[in-house]
Amino acid sequence: MDLSALTASVITLSKEVGEFIRQEALVFNRQDIEFKGLNDLVSYVDKTAEEKIVSGLLELLPDAGFITEEKTINKQGDLYTWIIDPLDGTTNFIHGIPTFSVSIALQYQEELVLGVVYEINRDECFSAFKGGGAFLNGELIRVSEARKIADTLLATGFPYYNFEKQEPYLEVFKELMKSCHGLRRIGSAAVDLAYVAAGRFDGYFEYNLNSYDIAAGIVLVKEAGGDVSDFSGGNAMFKKREILATNGMITDEILEVIIRHFKYDKN
Repeated sequence: MDLSALTASVITLSKEVGEFIRQEALVFNRQDIEFKGLNDLVSYVDKTAEEKIVSGLLELLPDAGFITEEKTINKQGDLYTWIIDPLDGTTNFIHGIPTFSVSIALQYQEELVLGVVYEINRDECFSAFKGGGAFLNGELIRVSEARKIADTLLATGFPYYNFEKQEPYLEVFKELMKSCHGLRRIGSAAVDLAYVAAGRFDGYFEYNLNSYDIAAGIVLVKEAGGDVSDFSGGNAMFKKREILATNGMITDEILEVIIRHFKYDKN
């Protein structure tokens, strides 16, 4: 498998689908919103974008399976699985807030080996594959060099349903808010992770996430030299639906705060 060539093809596909989304954003009508659940919005743009991505990826790896947000395809793969969010930041898109992205990852058996996040509004394509480093529009990127929370800008996300962990989350939020340069919530987990990889954010944490929200971003952060874990320091991000991504130098300091408030045992 030539991951370098495959990544280049996925970048091209992401940009093509991103252009479709960009054009639809100019004419989108909120009357076209559908609800998948409480505050869980979707539109024809998400579904059409996913169909375009799936069609393109089937040409690249015909035998691969798919995990997709909009479930436009039901296909299992023996070795390879694409993990896709066609429009990460749908709520931003619907409300005309300019941060949303295409997110595509490839998993080989249980290992993530390729990730592409295309932030549509700034025309920024973040890409990485196993062992190849991480890139932004073809230029190598690295995580930041901040060594303590006091020197960091952090990112997070707010749950819009399933609020059972809200109280410990808010305690973490309050403590970190007092300790760092600031906390940002921009509304796209894929972009948050891409920004950690690029050194714009020093760390990012969120819960109540799905694999397609974070898979591509995980590859980016790791290949840019950062750390990714669940809230107890383990590797069960998909199973637990939670993630902490950092530059690697502030991981223990943030984990201590999260573990204390969530009352987890450290892995």
